[in-house]
Amino acid sequence: MPPLASKPKNSRRQAAERRGRRGEFLAEMFLRAKFYKILYRRYKTPLGEIDLIARRGRTIVFVEVKQRASAETYGEAMEAVNTRRISRAAGWFEARHPRYAGFDYRFDVIFLAPGRWPSHLSNAFFAD
Repeated sequence: MPPLASKPKNSRRQAAERRGRRGEFLAEMFLRAKFYKILYRRYKTPLGEIDLIARRGRTIVFVEVKQRASAETYGEAMEAVNTRRISRAAGWFEARHPRYAGFDYRFDVIFLAPGRWPSHLSNAFFAD
């Protein structure tokens, strides 16, 4: 029996994937410059994915990265943040990493737009 051929990826989808990875890398470098320690990138759970998980002091920060074509669409970008998915994935993380049991948890969003400094919205929302 011949091996199964994988489905070819759409070139637009591949371009979006590259932009997303680049945006997450820029957000990671931005957080490192602010003395955050990056614990995980693209943390996958059965409940969803968290773009970045960082630590600063005794706080674990779950970071969603949103990249847009212009700064005027930051409001739309915030509306696109799936807070329920991130909250549930964060609960999964917390349950599987008891070493962080005494830590505070926070949800941040980093917005990226061409030609602009990243915009870091600390404590952007509360867990559902």
